[in-house]
Amino acid sequence: MSEELISKKELLELKNITYGQLYRWKRKNLIPEDWFIRKSTFTGQETFFLKEKILQRIDRIINMKEDLSLTDLADVFSPGMPGISEKKDVLVSRGIVSVQAMEIYSAVSGKGEVLDFNDMLIAYAAEKLLASGDATIDETKLAVETLEANYGKFSGKSCELVVMRKLGVAVCAVISGEMYFDKNMKVILRLPMLACAEELKMKL
Repeated sequence: MSEELISKKELLELKNITYGQLYRWKRKNLIPEDWFIRKSTFTGQETFFLKEKILQRIDRIINMKEDLSLTDLADVFSPGMPGISEKKDVLVSRGIVSVQAMEIYSAVSGKGEVLDFNDMLIAYAAEKLLASGDATIDETKLAVETLEANYGKFSGKSCELVVMRKLGVAVCAVISGEMYFDKNMKVILRLPMLACAEELKMKL
């Protein structure tokens, strides 16, 4: 599954930002290093980005920078929140995770009443899957199992939870980069985990 790219030049023109702004945001870790994709073109080396992902990030930076410093923004966009924990019932009472999603998460993970940030993120991902209406309860359970087993391996790098279905059988994966499947594999849902982490932080 190939995603549309946008060149650095096109990005700067489209969002009316400068080269200096873009690289300042990169230095402040608002835009991850691995989002800068260098490719050979007929004019030499050029930098590209995954279009949808970078446009969403630039919009969020522009919309939030009036209220938050770049340092605070970097905390929002960072992959985790070390030392942050919360009780399951508080997450449910605040409407961050539904009762059903928390029950699924608890049954699959076996975690206690207090969750750290990564635990909360996986429970929140379960909530997103259920709320989408595209994933079944069993597929949500499989997604939680897959995240529990694999999310920590990415160490804060950009990755996606992907839920697929082939001949009625669900498959889940945590991936980074492009994906290619046979024509009979239907992608049900792709959930960017860094974007989920950013959303969760704004709700906590």
